[in-house]
Amino acid sequence: MVVDDHPMWREGVSRDLAAAGYDVVAVTGEGRQAIRIAAAARPDVVVLDLQLPDVTGVEAILGLLEAVPGIRVLMLSASGEQQDVLDAVKAGATGYLLKSAGLTEFLEAVARTAAGDTVFTPGLAGLVLGEFRRLAVEQPAADDGGAPKLTERETEVLRLVAKGLSYRQIAERLVLSHRTVQNHVQNTLGKLQLHNRVELTRYAIERGLD
Repeated sequence: MVVDDHPMWREGVSRDLAAAGYDVVAVTGEGRQAIRIAAAARPDVVVLDLQLPDVTGVEAILGLLEAVPGIRVLMLSASGEQQDVLDAVKAGATGYLLKSAGLTEFLEAVARTAAGDTVFTPGLAGLVLGEFRRLAVEQPAADDGGAPKLTERETEVLRLVAKGLSYRQIAERLVLSHRTVQNHVQNTLGKLQLHNRVELTRYAIERGLD
């Protein structure tokens, strides 16, 4: 689903996605409508603009995640402001891409988002990781001695997730298949009752696994 309040932009993005083989189930320019449509259409990925006429980007993200738990939200925004990026990620966005990105970069970001990977315009990943580290120092994680035990391989993958590596990079580092890395991440998310890689990264950093 594509959500953007500029008709020419959202129509162009929709055409590019359709041409690349994606099924665009809905297109809208308003956040509240997007939430209602998502609840019915249940898209796997939402390409969402930060600036909407009726709600903030954060409100849209929260509403989408409530309407369709597990939905993946890729922000596509003209703003690279630090606070905008951090607010979107903390609300549950899977990735954040600037509108200055080229078509190839955009389509790769959509594919990675659909696969559960985190995607950021170069430079923004370090910003997010830095913020998570700062918060980990200010707000140490509570003792979770009762938390589910991760296998040695799951912990190894988790450490690399916390360093900001993509699934492909982790697979190359550990000499595993892309699918195996995805499975380890999904198993870890299930064990820890987390929803996406952003939450997993924060969990790992809070526990000093980075």
